Amino acid sequence: MNRVFRALLVVLCFEMGALLLYLPWSIFWDQNYFLSHFPTLIPVLLHPSFRGGVSGLGVLDILLAFNLITNRRPLPSATP
Repeated sequence: MNRVFRALLVVLCFEMGALLLYLPWSIFWDQNYFLSHFPTLIPVLLHPSFRGGVSGLGVLDILLAFNLITNRRPLPSATP
């Protein structure tokens, strides 16, 4: 894999993971577009289990970024 592409992928995975880890517990999660336009989603989106699941995806994304840094083997390509 190209080094530049791998570096961009690591940065993207880490940033997305950090956002998914932080945002469910911030004030931005409580005041968003979906809650104001779809009030039936309020019990689901504000439930701590849902927030924890989203944060868990963020942790997995951060772990993927660290794995891409430490693993120097080329990733499998889509073309045979």
